[in-house]
Amino acid sequence: MSLPPVVFASVVLLAVDVHTWWHLIVLAPGAVAALVAFERWTADDLARVARPCLIVAAVVWPLGVLLTGSPNAYWGFCAVGSLALRQVPRRRALAAAGIFAYVATVGATRLLVQQDDVRGVLISYVLVPTALTIAVTVLTVVGERFYDLIRELDHAREREAELAVIRERVRFASDLHDIQGHTLHVVKLKIALAQKLVLRDAEQAEKELRETYALVSDTITQTKELAYAQRRLNLSAEIENAKNLFEAAGIRVRVTREAEVGPRNSELLGQVLRETTTNILRHAQATQVQITLSESGIAIVNDGVRGDALSGLKGLSVLRQRVAGEGGELTVEQQDGRFLTAASFPPSRAEVPSGGQRKDDR
Repeated sequence: MSLPPVVFASVVLLAVDVHTWWHLIVLAPGAVAALVAFERWTADDLARVARPCLIVAAVVWPLGVLLTGSPNAYWGFCAVGSLALRQVPRRRALAAAGIFAYVATVGATRLLVQQDDVRGVLISYVLVPTALTIAVTVLTVVGERFYDLIRELDHAREREAELAVIRERVRFASDLHDIQGHTLHVVKLKIALAQKLVLRDAEQAEKELRETYALVSDTITQTKELAYAQRRLNLSAEIENAKNLFEAAGIRVRVTREAEVGPRNSELLGQVLRETTTNILRHAQATQVQITLSESGIAIVNDGVRGDALSGLKGLSVLRQRVAGEGGELTVEQQDGRFLTAASFPPSRAEVPSGGQRKDDR
């Protein structure tokens, strides 16, 4: 967008200063050097052409002052010099001062060939070129910083987009782990139970196999819903499912409902309960489980903890980040053979209706 005005300015300045054909030969290289430097600057490739363009423009300025009497011949050196300052990593202010001094000193040499109008020479060849060079340099530096800021913002947007993709992949992997890991472990338990019952209680074994078949079918449906972003966990259904699984495994379970949880928290708490249920069935030798649904969230306590159970619970680590991202806190504690998993949200996030009643399911 800026290139057309720069080309227009170069053409106008040449038209004003060129009075004969050889003037064009002397002054044109300076304008071309400015255009080449500007085009390479916009392409982030100025370093390769900065020095030759600066040398050409620096030669054109004294030739214009002493041979053609062109007060605008500084334009090429001014443009290239202000852009080339970006290539000076240290002492940039000293380099800028050198550019200004060069423009003023060369302009003053006009007094060697035109001594009858000292005031006019100082204004046309020294004051105006130096002032405009300073102004262009300042504007270029400011524009460069603005340009760098825009590029940083673009890079930040790109990184944010990449992080969003990564977060979505982690979320999808976590949900897939919740579905597949939970189901496969339950299927393993039910098949093992059916194997024990197949000879002594064929009817009960057949029932376990039917439930296993239904569970696998439901998992296939949930996986499809997850792939098409249609999956939503129901906390009440997850509580009932957890009760059935614990009872099938011979674990006594008690559910205490102190209050109902708002819809904003229901799905995430359902994920916490599902992950915890899978961990208890897989890693613990529990005999009893207490599930408490309160105003702030959910808490699950079980016994029968073996060794350092915290080290193998990677799924809860992922859930801790997701709960924290929603303004809540996931607590995981192991003490005296008991294991606590609790997800809680502040009152402003909980959205719990008042007047909740306590209800125990045994």
